[in-house]
Amino acid sequence: MTEPRTPRTPGTPRTPALPRRRTPRGVRVRRVLLAVLLPLLATALLLTGVVLWQHSYDLHEERVTVPAAGHDLPGVLATPVGRGPGPFPLVVFVHGDGEVDATHDGFYRPYWEAFARAGYASLSLDKPADWLGQTMDDRARETIDALAWAARTRPEIDATRIGLWGASQAGWVMPKVVAQAPDPGVRFVIAVGTAVNWERQGEYHLRAVLRADGAGGERTAAALRTREATLALLRRGATYEEYRASPGADPELTADRWTFISRNHTADATADLRAMRDKGATGAVPVLLISGADDLNVDGAETEAVYRSLLAPGTLTVRRYPGATHALLRTPVERSSWRLTLTAVFAPRALFPPGLLADQRRFLEELPGERAGAG
Repeated sequence: MTEPRTPRTPGTPRTPALPRRRTPRGVRVRRVLLAVLLPLLATALLLTGVVLWQHSYDLHEERVTVPAAGHDLPGVLATPVGRGPGPFPLVVFVHGDGEVDATHDGFYRPYWEAFARAGYASLSLDKPADWLGQTMDDRARETIDALAWAARTRPEIDATRIGLWGASQAGWVMPKVVAQAPDPGVRFVIAVGTAVNWERQGEYHLRAVLRADGAGGERTAAALRTREATLALLRRGATYEEYRASPGADPELTADRWTFISRNHTADATADLRAMRDKGATGAVPVLLISGADDLNVDGAETEAVYRSLLAPGTLTVRRYPGATHALLRTPVERSSWRLTLTAVFAPRALFPPGLLADQRRFLEELPGERAGAG
């Protein structure tokens, strides 16, 4: 039963309603910030975990210093984990062109991991600060010294099972190393995007870039004339100042770079490849030649033809990867700066075309008499 309402006496003021309590502005702001920032923080932690996981590699890295060709070069010796103290066979890395540190800004680590899973260690050194003053012979001596250091001073390395991995410009270095290294010599070679003749490679690169850029016949002919004029200067030993005064000189080419080109433009691997036939720890040296089908720098078909004609029968294995560039990266990834950055950060092993790392691991495991990858 409802209680009767007490009538209000006329003239009596109404009791005012209590005011609604307002949340202080600072509290409201903090709540909004928390609502926004907490999910962002959780996402950041998740992404950080993904990055750390993707950049964790199944190997042990040791920083080393190696005396090589008059330099004390910092480097990394990467060894397998879970396989005891060794001794392990070793892959010595030979860089391509440019200023490169021992890890190649982390680019080499997926290779080291693949090799470690085959039971192999890897050794890579920083390029010397004066690398633009080097010839290919200088680079070969540097590599031979690195092999000797590993064989003499590292008990975890098997001195009879040391080989080379090299990219691009290393194609003029590794054959020299195989031909000149003292016993027990070089056990194997993995050649990635290598050329045979410096000047032919330069013409191929120029034509490929012009073709990819849609250049017409007139523009191509003009570029080739400029190239021939530059080669004429190189062949007569022209100074950098003479080059800069020539029509079509590249304003971004430095004096040090001109000196480097002047010392190396006659490089040709033919004689050293021929000398490889009967060298190495077990006679003729097995070679894995790798190229990308979208390589604009090197004519992989020419390199394969020359290698087949000069190396001992049965020693050459060839792998050519569709949709891969000179650097053996997936073409769509390399040619998109944002995809390249994101892939390198969040999925570095996905930079490479399918099968690239597994094929190199398999090559090492299946070398004649090799049992390093067993188990």
